[in-house]
Amino acid sequence: MSFDTFNLVRGLHILAVIAWMAGMLFLPRLFAYDAEQAGRAEPLRSEMQTLLREWQRRLLKIIINPSMIAAWVFGVWLILIHVYTFGEGWAFLAQPWMATKLLAVTALSAWHGFLAGEFRRIGAGTSVRTGRFWRMTNEIPFLIAVIAVLSVTVEWRFG
Repeated sequence: MSFDTFNLVRGLHILAVIAWMAGMLFLPRLFAYDAEQAGRAEPLRSEMQTLLREWQRRLLKIIINPSMIAAWVFGVWLILIHVYTFGEGWAFLAQPWMATKLLAVTALSAWHGFLAGEFRRIGAGTSVRTGRFWRMTNEIPFLIAVIAVLSVTVEWRFG
């Protein structure tokens, strides 16, 4: 495998993460708008909630889910390149910066799962989250991404 292949896989991984992050930053905003429809008059509320829920569904199914899968596929491919092509072995995963990145990716995936579950609860009418909750938690994926990106770019180590 050439260094060009590594750079291609790395670039595709970054693009997938950008799409995943964009969706996870926008979906809570749609949830906030949906939650705030409760105080509106019925005809307008129903029409707006129908529209918001269709946007939520499309964002989750067309952008967030596929880009998460792509980010994981390209990320695992990058790990395999490091382990087998660059000869770093599996100990590569235990380096502090890489372990931190893997923890951050796990946290992003968990947040993704939470958002997907909340989408189902909103559709079923069982969500108890408020617009304020969604606005307060909207930046969680960005903060996790900061940790992941800085871990990879700085490659910090102990000692």
